[in-house]
Amino acid sequence: MIKKTVIYFLLLIGAVIFILPLVWMISTALKPIEQTMSLPPSWLPYRYYADWDGERTAVRLGIFVSEPSVVVRDGAGDLHIIPSGDYAEGVATFRAGAVDETNVAAAVQQQVPASEASPWVKVVLDTKPDALESEAPPAWRVVPRTEISRRVEPRWENFILSIRAMKHFGLYLRNTLLLCLLTVLGTVCSSALAAYGFSRVDWRGRDKVFLLALATMMIPFPVVMVPLYCMFKWLGWIGTLRPLWVGSFFAGAFNVFLLRQFFRGIPKDLSEAARIDGCSEFRIFWQIILPLCRPALMVVGLFQFMATWNDFLAPLIYLTDQNDYTLALGLQFYQSQHGGTEWNYLMAASTLVALPIIVLFFFTQRSFIEGISMSGLKG
Repeated sequence: MIKKTVIYFLLLIGAVIFILPLVWMISTALKPIEQTMSLPPSWLPYRYYADWDGERTAVRLGIFVSEPSVVVRDGAGDLHIIPSGDYAEGVATFRAGAVDETNVAAAVQQQVPASEASPWVKVVLDTKPDALESEAPPAWRVVPRTEISRRVEPRWENFILSIRAMKHFGLYLRNTLLLCLLTVLGTVCSSALAAYGFSRVDWRGRDKVFLLALATMMIPFPVVMVPLYCMFKWLGWIGTLRPLWVGSFFAGAFNVFLLRQFFRGIPKDLSEAARIDGCSEFRIFWQIILPLCRPALMVVGLFQFMATWNDFLAPLIYLTDQNDYTLALGLQFYQSQHGGTEWNYLMAASTLVALPIIVLFFFTQRSFIEGISMSGLKG
């Protein structure tokens, strides 16, 4: 009993550790930019609220004012916060440095009786996504720190803004879904045919060829990366999607092994009875074996879908046109095209990219577990 409790406790701790990055990504996706790098870090997104024309309105915090100051409007209509001592008789002194000073005619808009004990804060109106199209700067004012409240509130609009920021998000999504469809189709069909030949058809040297196929699993992709690139360049496929999906129609060793183990568990009497009834080998494969192997086929399809959806290296090597980019490559391109990374939008886009995989697994987990447990891979 104690041993089981310890094992369950360790498994729970491991699950929490593995899920923390996902929770942090979602939490960051729901924050404003200033909260993403705050110290100490906060797990929960929140908004600040202050009185604005008699209503509690969402605001963003700006600079803190800890000395008596005034808010003045210059001749261009811009607002500034300056110490009270820098304003006299309609003239404001703007100090740009230790020596440079500029005297400008200005009108007082607000008195700020701040002090070290009672600081005031510049608050900026927290605009909604629909208001971000305006080129005018958001309105701001200075309020006492004690009048600002904070409440936990996620910023769901970050997901909308992340899609707007990635201007070609829809195009990246279309390319990724197209690749997933083609690679899943090619992988399932080719792997099933190869696995059937290695498990249900007797031919000379079958086991030796199968061992040779398994040996290819030990070759890492970087070893064949350059030869594959040269071959695709010779074919004229660089800069197209073909290098990313054509190879899936040539069965991979792991998927063949997975399906072969499942096929070997089906009684051969079914095939023999079908042959006696006059069925061809392909008809036995298509009408008898495949319907019985649906869980294993779903596992292979799910593995391939996840691999294609998350693949970054292959699109980076073979794709040259932004119109052909996948979501994984599009995220990296979005991050690199900004001088400073907007982590909240990047995490929101990453959440949108990861969400289909999570949802797909939850809907297929029963078939996934069944396919694994019946394929000879269980412990």
